[in-house]
Amino acid sequence: MTLADQDLRDAIRRELPRIRADLERLIRIPGVAFDGFDHAHVERSARTVAELLRDCGLDVQVSRADGQPAVIGRRPAPPGAPTVLLYAHHDVQPAGDPMLWDGDPFEPVERDGRLYGRGAADDKAGVMAHIAALRAFGDRLPVGVVVFVEGEEEYGSGSLDRLLELHADLLHADVIVVADSDNWDIGRPALTVSLRGVVSCFVEVATLGNAVHSGMFGGPVPDALTALVRLLSTLHDENGEVAVGGLTRGEGSAVEWAEDRFRREAGVLDGITLLGDGRLTDRVWNRPAIAVLGIDGPRTGEAPNALVPRARAKLSVRIAPGDEPQTAYAALRAHLEKHAPWGAHVRVIAESLGSPCRIDPTGPAYDAARSAIAVAWDGVAPVEIGIGGSIPCVATFQHRFPAAAILVTGIEDPYCAAHGPNESLHLGEFARTCLAEALLLRNLAG
Repeated sequence: MTLADQDLRDAIRRELPRIRADLERLIRIPGVAFDGFDHAHVERSARTVAELLRDCGLDVQVSRADGQPAVIGRRPAPPGAPTVLLYAHHDVQPAGDPMLWDGDPFEPVERDGRLYGRGAADDKAGVMAHIAALRAFGDRLPVGVVVFVEGEEEYGSGSLDRLLELHADLLHADVIVVADSDNWDIGRPALTVSLRGVVSCFVEVATLGNAVHSGMFGGPVPDALTALVRLLSTLHDENGEVAVGGLTRGEGSAVEWAEDRFRREAGVLDGITLLGDGRLTDRVWNRPAIAVLGIDGPRTGEAPNALVPRARAKLSVRIAPGDEPQTAYAALRAHLEKHAPWGAHVRVIAESLGSPCRIDPTGPAYDAARSAIAVAWDGVAPVEIGIGGSIPCVATFQHRFPAAAILVTGIEDPYCAAHGPNESLHLGEFARTCLAEALLLRNLAG
């Protein structure tokens, strides 16, 4: 017997208090996979997710491949029903400066209908949306499921390929649901159909064998910090467009931001000019972007009167769909080496590479998703959007499982501040997301 829309609404409503309690339990675990953090918390996060999946009646294992632990749970499909892979990740970004938060980043608190805490939206809500859909069905799950919860997505998914290779048979599915993206707005659901890729790297500049007196040698002798700043300034033209040759640029976004909304969502200060030209959605979804994420050098309060011999910056390069991360990295390295000022020694070191992707949003799985989302949002159909950020698993899934339909669904909203201070989850939208996933599983069974 197929559960009706109202049956699933009632089931999700019944489960939401327990879902929220378990979400808060996950938020309290500071599972950061970055180097330098206590990875015992990532282990504890994986064990907690495994416990939640076992409580849903899945066969569960915690697996690793020279990286942080992923959790895999499976329940076989009923005869004739498809198998659906449900993806999320349990690791989180570092909290950053705690003084920029209104409270403890790892102690969830509700304010004005939003639940605040690191990972509340990205992506522990994705984990719990899967759990909510499973709990809604109980023993009457109409499809087979494989739940794959990664443990180092925020750190670049370095072991993802190996995990998929190790568990290819176990993870094989007809449909893949990636619960780790955005909705267009509160009350406006979305399906993500393109994502930019990422090249994360370091650029090191050296001009001296050691620090020397800034008065005795300053003038003729270039210091590394000044050389680094001049080098970084060559990455953009005067309009703010990326000036590195050989990177792919695209056009053709179906929707557009109003500039005032975009500025508000990004928190742009008054008087600041936006970079580039053309549609904002194209600038964010279909063109490359380069940002300087950090610079290593003496702290200002501790800096001696000496010329700095070496300096280092971390760069994040977002690459457009259709580009290749290895090609983009080579173009960036060639640009930086060519533009080294005053003969400075330049070295570019790749940290992580992630491929961009486009998704074909046609076919029965997408029809099932659109119908489910429209019901959950009371008749509002999903918008097809791109994402300026990267979800490394999507391109990897496309490569590994080319026959599977991939649905990238919205967990976050424009105001969730993912990766930033005071990250939060809109609880009303989260309830709709949980219902939409339950309806999707029901629809896919048909």
